[in-house]
Amino acid sequence: MSATDRTSPATLHDVAREAGVSLATASRSLNGSTRKVNEEYRSRVLEAAARLNYTPNLSAQAVARGTTTTVALLVADIADPYFSSIAAGVVAEADGEHLIVTMAATERDPARELELVRQLRGQRPRVMILAGSRPLTDATDGALTAELSAYEASGGRVVLISRNELDFPTVPLDNRGGAERLARALVDLGYRRFAVVTGDEGLRTAADRLDGFRAGIEAAGGRLDDADVIRSAFTRDGGYDGAKRLIDRGLDGIDAVFATNDVMAVGALSAIRDAGLEPGRDLAIAGFDDIPTVQDVTPALTTVRVPLEELGRRALRLALEGAPNEGEASGADAPVVATEVVLRASTPGISRA
Repeated sequence: MSATDRTSPATLHDVAREAGVSLATASRSLNGSTRKVNEEYRSRVLEAAARLNYTPNLSAQAVARGTTTTVALLVADIADPYFSSIAAGVVAEADGEHLIVTMAATERDPARELELVRQLRGQRPRVMILAGSRPLTDATDGALTAELSAYEASGGRVVLISRNELDFPTVPLDNRGGAERLARALVDLGYRRFAVVTGDEGLRTAADRLDGFRAGIEAAGGRLDDADVIRSAFTRDGGYDGAKRLIDRGLDGIDAVFATNDVMAVGALSAIRDAGLEPGRDLAIAGFDDIPTVQDVTPALTTVRVPLEELGRRALRLALEGAPNEGEASGADAPVVATEVVLRASTPGISRA
């Protein structure tokens, strides 16, 4: 029977019958099994599948190989340009490997992250990448580690981005060092009294950046009082709210504000302007990440550049190039991804002559 005579999709049984081979041989030829198939039989199976317009069953491929051809990427917030840029890097790298990327958002909720990992285990992705920063203390850590370890034991690969918090292979990012270098650069520009608008207490990425900035300020002779650290949501609206609260209570000599990510800094720019102040002239502002939009805001934003797409690419390469039982210890890290201070118009400097 030709493919045009069929009224229903061809099955694997049809392909095996058409090729004159066993069902097992047809399955191994089409579903990516690691078991060797005679090349003559394999060619017959592929030709029969083409004649019948057979489409392989992805679930069957997962059983045959132990994994699918998918990469699961977990981010904190799909709308955040930080994570969308990382995702672009993962997708670009996956395309070259003929892999498909699926993405889910944890909303920075550890319980949701754990549930997503459990669900993804059932889908058997080849790689699972966790890109969202984790809390400093989290009651789900033990359960999440167990889930990820079980996933790796079944043949999957786990990679973390930013910091090795769960003892899995990691692409580490120099959050603390980048913030420290930014602080020193701002003091060199003449700024002395600082405030920080940052995420809620307990978020590891925000904590690392705040710690680094404080260390740089103290080493360079600037001033950052605890009362001038304003906490809010780690979002654009959180940045607006934090900067507004800072301005409403009185700046009291503060001449520069550091927002611990760029989306917060963009919100802070709007709050400064809405208060009747001119960003850059009346109050300097700096961020962190160098997301694409910060070159286009007014004034262009001083920040710490993170090669976001490269983070995504490196994470997938680490997953695909390393493998358990090939001499890589659990938790081994790739080289730290360097950050770079980028000075723009939002911090023009202060003359102290």
